[in-house]
Amino acid sequence: MLDAIELQVVTGALRAACQEMGVVLIRSAHSSNIKERQDASTGLFDADGQMVMQAEHIPVHLGAMPAAVAAVIAERHSPGVSWILNDPFAGGTHLPDITVVTPIFLHGSELIGFAASRAHHADVGARVPGSMPADSTSLQDEGVVISPRPLDEASMGEITARMRRPEERRADLLAQLAANRTGAIRLTELAERLSADRLREATDAVLDYCERRTRACIAAMPDGTVAAQDVLEAADRDLLLRLAATVDGDSLMLDFSASAPQHEGNLNCPLAVTRSACLFAVRVLTDPDIPPTAGAYRPVSVTAPLGTVLNAHSGAAVAAGNVETSSRVADLVLSAFGRAQGQGTMNNLTLGDERFSYYETLGGGQGACEGADGPSAVHVAMSNTLNTPIEALEREFPLRVVEYALRRGSGGRGRWHGGDGIVREVQALTEMTYSLIAERRRDRPRGAGGGGDGAAGRDLLDGRPLAGKSTGVMHEGQRLRIETPGGGGFGDEQRGE
Repeated sequence: MLDAIELQVVTGALRAACQEMGVVLIRSAHSSNIKERQDASTGLFDADGQMVMQAEHIPVHLGAMPAAVAAVIAERHSPGVSWILNDPFAGGTHLPDITVVTPIFLHGSELIGFAASRAHHADVGARVPGSMPADSTSLQDEGVVISPRPLDEASMGEITARMRRPEERRADLLAQLAANRTGAIRLTELAERLSADRLREATDAVLDYCERRTRACIAAMPDGTVAAQDVLEAADRDLLLRLAATVDGDSLMLDFSASAPQHEGNLNCPLAVTRSACLFAVRVLTDPDIPPTAGAYRPVSVTAPLGTVLNAHSGAAVAAGNVETSSRVADLVLSAFGRAQGQGTMNNLTLGDERFSYYETLGGGQGACEGADGPSAVHVAMSNTLNTPIEALEREFPLRVVEYALRRGSGGRGRWHGGDGIVREVQALTEMTYSLIAERRRDRPRGAGGGGDGAAGRDLLDGRPLAGKSTGVMHEGQRLRIETPGGGGFGDEQRGE
């Protein structure tokens, strides 16, 4: 048994190792999406594939990363052989998120765990630069599908040759390998200090500790079932999502069975993404200070029938599901428990041609809560990236930033106001393709406790409105303007409640 001090020391060591992995990945990467926006994640797993710690990076990556390790755990592993994948139905999320998994051996023979890193690559093929088409209808439309396979020089060359800027793709994959090696070194050092058996005892204790803390938080909630519903804005109609959330003692059951069937577009999710969004929301509702491990998620069950938009069949288009549907799932869980909604979208924008690919998710307003206004101009819920600084954007891409400002007054009113969104307007300096995938253009983020709704988002090309999900061509000199949603307010402003 570990005493309380040993438990905290091991927890801190694992957390530090994962954070160091993230630093190595971000500092080593070449693409602006990883080195500037930090759209990447890292984690450590035990020999059974249980996540023993993750760095606090991208929520939609990390809750789903255990599925990536599960996809390769049954393979025959040997020292120095890493695995690569991006198939959303075999451990991935959507195709630009490429995961590298590295087995970790003690003294070259005893498997003690796995290091994993996931990074959103600026391009993975597809007909649209940036590989985020707004109108895809199958997974094949969205780029190169990588089923789990060993990652070596030959496979790396074969994979990157099918993508734009293969030299940049290769450099980013090498950065992921470097991050995993860092995690492997740190876990091995810990095993050498403790012994392999003692390390396993220690990581098991960390998982159990996280489970106890999560169960204690859930047990403090009132028993019973609460419900929420919301919509996804498909191009032709709204897709209804429904949640029944049941607290039963120290367990939480999240049931999405009454949600819309699988969509013919790309708003679909693999179950791992739906589960990831749920686990993020549970962290918000319980105690975000609980270390993010598999143990913390044991008290939570997620139900979404196969063939629904939240658990699509293999081969379905999922480009928007990972970024937009996941945001709505988090909204549903938080709304069911009385929270005001944040902007509820990542405002995904890709621009490019055969020479460059630029991808950005844009911040907006966060929902208010009792006692505090919502923050403005932040990445909300399933996104936790930075922005691309104007200086880096204009240096690396044929773009000029015309305006970057707060969208004042876009937050919902209330005793506590929702956060404001932002305005980002860019001008093309050469002809390029654009692809826009955004939500909350028809339905506004909702307030709570009597608070007002946030403003819906808006997109314009040279002043002409664009659909929230659209693909087209920007000619030299044209300007694309994105006005992101505000967050919902909280409390009745007039009554002071």
